[in-house]
Amino acid sequence: MEGLDTLTRSLAQRTPEQLAALLTRHAEPLARRPAPTQLRGLATALWSYETLHHLVLHLDHPRLQVLAATARISQERAGRDAPAPAAPAPGADYQSLMAHRLSFPHLATEPVPPEDVYAALGAAAPGPERSAAEAALESLYADGIAAPGEDGAVVVPPRVPQLLAALDLGPFAAHAPTPVPDGAPGHRDRPGVPAPRTSPHDESQTAAAHLATTLERLLASLAGQPAALRKSGGLTLREIKRLAKAAGTTEPHTRLLLDLALAADLIALTRSPSGITALPTGAYDDWLGSPPGSRLAPVLAAWSGLWAVPTHTPFGETPTALVRGHDRHAPALRYALLAALADVPPGAGAPLPPLPPTESPEQEDARTALRHLLRAADWHRPLGVTEQPMAEERAAHTLHEAAHLGLIAHGTLTPLGRALLTDPGSLEEPLRDLLPPPLEQAHFQADLTAVVPGRPAAALAELLASAADRESESHAVTWRFTPASVRRALDTGHTADTLHDALTTVSATGTLPQPLGYLLQDAARTHGRMRVLPAACCIRSDDEALVGELAAHRALRQLGLRAIAPTVLVSNRPPAATLDALRAAGYAPALESDTGTTTVQRLPSHRTKTPAPTRDPGAPLLLARRLLGLPAEPQESPRTGGG
Repeated sequence: MEGLDTLTRSLAQRTPEQLAALLTRHAEPLARRPAPTQLRGLATALWSYETLHHLVLHLDHPRLQVLAATARISQERAGRDAPAPAAPAPGADYQSLMAHRLSFPHLATEPVPPEDVYAALGAAAPGPERSAAEAALESLYADGIAAPGEDGAVVVPPRVPQLLAALDLGPFAAHAPTPVPDGAPGHRDRPGVPAPRTSPHDESQTAAAHLATTLERLLASLAGQPAALRKSGGLTLREIKRLAKAAGTTEPHTRLLLDLALAADLIALTRSPSGITALPTGAYDDWLGSPPGSRLAPVLAAWSGLWAVPTHTPFGETPTALVRGHDRHAPALRYALLAALADVPPGAGAPLPPLPPTESPEQEDARTALRHLLRAADWHRPLGVTEQPMAEERAAHTLHEAAHLGLIAHGTLTPLGRALLTDPGSLEEPLRDLLPPPLEQAHFQADLTAVVPGRPAAALAELLASAADRESESHAVTWRFTPASVRRALDTGHTADTLHDALTTVSATGTLPQPLGYLLQDAARTHGRMRVLPAACCIRSDDEALVGELAAHRALRQLGLRAIAPTVLVSNRPPAATLDALRAAGYAPALESDTGTTTVQRLPSHRTKTPAPTRDPGAPLLLARRLLGLPAEPQESPRTGGG
């Protein structure tokens, strides 16, 4: 085919770095096909219907217009030149009829001079339209969606008309429409809407800090208790509710974070005899030891390419998470919305559209603002926005997700959102500016609370969580010590002295308040006064009066306690159930092994294997050199001695 020959020659003229860049940009659609072994195979893959279907979704208005105009002119010329297939003779057999039906002379292509394309778009004369059309054509060349012939004519894939013929792209527009309605008031001028007291940077910082804390708590909950998936796939509503409560966020945001963590390889789905479960991977441990900015970078980058709008559940569907997304238009929609918001001047942004969408007169301004935003977004990705069903509803959910992730605020992009729009792989630096290093010390107060005026380090948070209950969190995080929380730390192996020393080490003043010291001593004094033996099971205590009290306690009747000695009781329930019943009744038992030593009870922490990396960063350049017939590594020129 002449078109593939032209594209192959064009690819052969690229440097290894240029070809590797093309392979990297198109890594996702090309990964669905066998790796090419020759440039001709790469050209075939680029111009296949499946790859083109993916690539045209990510074209902006000028590139799509240039591609569509070139394809239309090429098809018209090929149709005039190609003879129509002879009609089958009367009484022809089935094979002859099908051969006639399956002949596609309209798929033939002819090279088109660029000037003809510019003229068809109304951009023949020098000016902004002509410059935009020329830039669009060069971009199509760079992406391999079009190829220049030896005489300068443009060749496009023969499948393009099938993709674009039914679309009404409207007149050629060199620049995106304004995302703000003409004459729309800013925050200061909008009646009834006070001017925001915070900047987009401040809002982004608050959102990023909250996101980091929420994600950490969500993954910690999964590590302690893996979530079971339904047989049909996806988490049950009960599991989503449990994880949302543990993370301290809403169910839609829990679904969003679960899908992002899965895409970032922080959790994985593991098959076991009892079914499929979701649990953290080995990468989660490395993630815990990373700075806050490094933690969020892969999660936010995963959002830009996610094939789903996780917080959006169409009518009639059950909300779930951890299912494979099939919405290939979602990444284009995200990019288009962020690109449109990048053009919103400070103070002119509209509030987020309401969820769920309403038709009330009070929300008319919000709906009008969203439609103007979608009109501008259409220019950036014409096939990914209003061409899709439920465009306004999906866009509203996408905007709310972006606000939750700290990418937009006050109706415009935050610095973090601009960084994601520019390059999803370069988020660590802006996140480092947003999230200061975590604090490693706490302020212990006489009211039995510990306050961390910022984001606590992982080790500090783990220590405080083991001995206290998290009470509140905002700009500062507060934990409260209670007898039950201290007993929880003693159950995990701490003594009063080791716990006192550990808390003193992380104290900002180097000391602990006297009431907290008394609480530690009192809890340790009563802890372990009775011990549960793993027999069937036994309870023993040196305090005979306490043993008699347990045997007569009405709340413990389900244990069937009976005395076998003045200091020993027998329970008809297993050790774990006996421990739970004693603690529920207000006692503080300790578990004892059959050797007489105290058994440390630790919460299980589950992990699964980290998925193997799907892409080697150096693979595109290696493949590019192989396709160009060059050695894997560039040969260094031999050194020659000077005379």
